[in-house]
Amino acid sequence: MRTVSLKILDDAIEMDVPQAKAELQPRHMVIRYDPDQSIGENLENIRVKLVGVDFDAIIIENPLTYPFSDTVVGLHHQRIDIGLALTNMFNVPVLARPTVTKGGLDQAFNTKQRYNSWHLDYYGEYQGKRNFGQEAMLTIGNGYYGLRGAYVESHPDDDNYPGLYVAGVYNQNTTPVNGRNVVNEDLVNLPNAQALTIGIDHANPFKIRHSNINDIYRSLDLKTGQLTTTLMVAFGTGHQMMVRATKVADMKHWHRLAIRYEFTPLNFAGSVQVYGTIDGDVVNDNVARYDQFDQHHINVTGMASAANKALLTGATKNSDIDFAIGSKMSSPNVDLTRRVATTTGSKALRQTVDLTVEPGKVYTIDKTVAIYTSRENGDEPLDTAVWDELDEETFEDTAKSTKDFYADVWRDTDIAIQGDTISQKLTRVNIFHLFVSGSALASDQLDASVGARGLHGEAYRGHVFWDEMFVMPFYASHSPKIAKAMLGYRYQRLPAAREYAKSIGKKGAMYPWQSGMRGDEQSQFVHLNPLTNQWDPDNSRRQRHVSLAVAYNVWLYWHVTGDDQFMKDQGLEMLLSIAKFCLSMATLDPKTGRYHISGVMGPDEYHESYPNSDEDGLTDNAYTNIMTAWLFQLIGQLRPQFTKDAYDAAAKRADFSAKDFDQLDVVRRKLTLDINDNGIIGQFAGYFRLPTLDFDAYHKKYGDISRIDRILKAEGKTPDAYQVAKQADTMMAYFLLDPATIEGLIADMGYKLPADHFAQNLEFYLERTTHGSTLSRIVYAVLTRMDNRRDQSWKLFHQALFSDYYDIQGGTTAEGIHLGVMGATLHVEETLYGGADLLGDELRFDPELPSQWQQLHYQLHFQGAEVSVTADHHALTLKADKPIKVKVAGKPVALTAGKPVTVDYR
Repeated sequence: MRTVSLKILDDAIEMDVPQAKAELQPRHMVIRYDPDQSIGENLENIRVKLVGVDFDAIIIENPLTYPFSDTVVGLHHQRIDIGLALTNMFNVPVLARPTVTKGGLDQAFNTKQRYNSWHLDYYGEYQGKRNFGQEAMLTIGNGYYGLRGAYVESHPDDDNYPGLYVAGVYNQNTTPVNGRNVVNEDLVNLPNAQALTIGIDHANPFKIRHSNINDIYRSLDLKTGQLTTTLMVAFGTGHQMMVRATKVADMKHWHRLAIRYEFTPLNFAGSVQVYGTIDGDVVNDNVARYDQFDQHHINVTGMASAANKALLTGATKNSDIDFAIGSKMSSPNVDLTRRVATTTGSKALRQTVDLTVEPGKVYTIDKTVAIYTSRENGDEPLDTAVWDELDEETFEDTAKSTKDFYADVWRDTDIAIQGDTISQKLTRVNIFHLFVSGSALASDQLDASVGARGLHGEAYRGHVFWDEMFVMPFYASHSPKIAKAMLGYRYQRLPAAREYAKSIGKKGAMYPWQSGMRGDEQSQFVHLNPLTNQWDPDNSRRQRHVSLAVAYNVWLYWHVTGDDQFMKDQGLEMLLSIAKFCLSMATLDPKTGRYHISGVMGPDEYHESYPNSDEDGLTDNAYTNIMTAWLFQLIGQLRPQFTKDAYDAAAKRADFSAKDFDQLDVVRRKLTLDINDNGIIGQFAGYFRLPTLDFDAYHKKYGDISRIDRILKAEGKTPDAYQVAKQADTMMAYFLLDPATIEGLIADMGYKLPADHFAQNLEFYLERTTHGSTLSRIVYAVLTRMDNRRDQSWKLFHQALFSDYYDIQGGTTAEGIHLGVMGATLHVEETLYGGADLLGDELRFDPELPSQWQQLHYQLHFQGAEVSVTADHHALTLKADKPIKVKVAGKPVALTAGKPVTVDYR
């Protein structure tokens, strides 16, 4: 094993670097610390020195001794966990010399590599959006609630935001803005129930402040679902403590949350108080752009306590959702009888545990929490439900329940990557957050879906968007009950979608661009441009393609699961209702005999209308028209697959007549696309008349131009006037459907495309896309790979996989993770790299692993069979739990139950 050795001095880094020939002595280097550069910039000098050097691990010769990490060092009067930094930089384990000496190099290497692939760690105290982003990434939850990964000792301020959100709990407030009343519906930040802190001699409780903290380490254990924060605390009085808080969301009993608070007095004996609070004095304050709106969403209605338990009740101000949150203070090693005192204020209650402590001894206080709302609790009084839950709940039970749950998750849904530890870790982070966001939906007891930003923050106000389409493939093929619940949310809001279509003079069902509690449109008419601090018009509600996304999700779920009963009960009705809406959107031009769809936006939000036009929306958006043609064709294909009675019942509920059915084929063959002489499919009618934008000039002037729309508006211009895109629009169809299907749809419209049309369109639109959406890179990662641009594809995939970890969208992770891109990266790993094609009538495999990966393993469900897949660069091993026919590299393979089959596919 080839290793690089580092010795960290206060003003320099000494390195011993292996040479190409093993028999040569390592080359010794010294990097002087540059005080004019940041620590990160200084560490980059290590990367420069190691360019071209082949090594397997880094060994730190002189780490400091800490209980939470063995790679903490002192550099230029600062402590850093150099292991975290260098692991991210080089994607190799960083080892401590004492650990290597104790157990041997191989054991130290394997242990650290395993740890790195299962933990998300942060060292040090951060401020502002950077800490907010880490809180989002460290959020725990179970699909019923999400609890941001804030310090339990923190309160909302410029650097900390301990948010708590329950799926489906929204509230609407009205705020006067620019002379008009603006109504906003928000996912409500509920009372802070994770609050715990400590005090000495009844003095002021400890608060998160830089001056009070010697060290902070946060670690999310993906295997067990536990988030542990370790603090080395120094009080102004000279008292020192080590404090460790471990939070866990119960994944099986999803009303429960538990926190274990352990503290060790290091240099004193005496009186210590532990304070557990439920703070109802909260507002929605996670997104600065929303500050001008009324963000007060709850009222506290009551408090109660009994022995070591306490309860706070409240209600949302306008949506009239009642909630109750209770907590219990207990201890596995301290008798708390008559030691818990509860005090109440106007909006908060506090439980105090009073202890006499000795130095060096570990004291443990458990705070168990129960959360209920009137949306899911039926007729049982909320306070009774909370009291009962608290009586049964313990930290140990919650921890075991969640550990057992994740053992099943990782057994059944893990995507295991060999040869790339960082990609492995972030893949598991993404899987973890998909279960944090949606797990409880599988119970079929919640009327909710997954929001675009999960249950992790307040961006997009917690609404449900078309982002569902990017997580549906993973849920459908790994946790079908969650996928079905997401579609159930849409079905329950089908009446609202019909009303929405009717409100604009159309028929059928038109789903809103932003959906919340009831399924009515929650998109705003204005949005804030942070570059100008001005309110700009917002026409995003014209993204009618969200209804096509719902239709695609219905088809994909049914196609992957084979759930015919769902189609009979709900799916067909939704498809026919959406199709009826699309028919009513299509208007015939008698001069050309072609149909047009007008007044819409595509996925590219940089184009809302034509320049200098008084009318909103665009005509013949290619993505919208292609997916409309796909839906119309799909219904024709589906009808004979169901009995006449089943189809007729769905058609009756959807008010879909025989004439409507006949019209589907007529309209889909005459929809309009704007295709130029080179076979480029215009994003919308008139697109080719727009000028291009000089990206090089804007890069030189502004640097990051991903949000070129805001830059142009700050210059007094509009992106509507240029060939510039936020994300894939026309090309989005190729992400969802295979090229042969698209070619067939377009041919049926009467258009002929050149043989190289895909490559030509890809190049054309890539040159015009700024990737202002996190979804853009993952879509183009797939498209470029389809065009054999492997290096470009890997770069785009890598950026998408790392997007929330590195917060590449300029601080937006602070407001919640981007669930769509997380789900899409997982799907891409299994389909693009793992080779699984779920779109055909039978499973097809054609793997093509990135050169950085040695092996990929995953499992998926397809039409009643569970298939285990292991691929390397030459062979594919498949095992199914029941007989199933598949294809590997175009060749048929018959799998029998329980017997692995290995195929050389290269």
